[in-house]
Amino acid sequence: MSAFEDTRFPPISGDELPRLLCGVSLLHSYEDAAGPYDWEIGKHGVIVKFDHNDRQYSATYLPEVAKEHDMSHETAVKQLVRKAGYRGALTDELISSIKVTKYQSKKLKLSFDEYTSLDNGGEIDK
Repeated sequence: MSAFEDTRFPPISGDELPRLLCGVSLLHSYEDAAGPYDWEIGKHGVIVKFDHNDRQYSATYLPEVAKEHDMSHETAVKQLVRKAGYRGALTDELISSIKVTKYQSKKLKLSFDEYTSLDNGGEIDK
């Protein structure tokens, strides 16, 4: 799993486990957006895809990201373009060329205590 190879963060210690929450988002109701801003902040997640100089770019934000970070549609789309790895000018032409897919999600959370109380004998899967 890529999370085990992510060097941005130190490994989780055993002492931290009781304070952890695991969140899983189930993505559903995918739709092609009519334009880069045809989605509702807090309701829709967005996937941006575009090509530039024979390279393909894509990135996504879950529905809660723009709302939690108080982003406008414009800010979210521009930050997604940067998240995708594009470092060129953010022109109107580029923004209008972006294909946007919007989706919804259902997020569920589970604490470590809830996880260990499941019918797995209290064993932590490795």
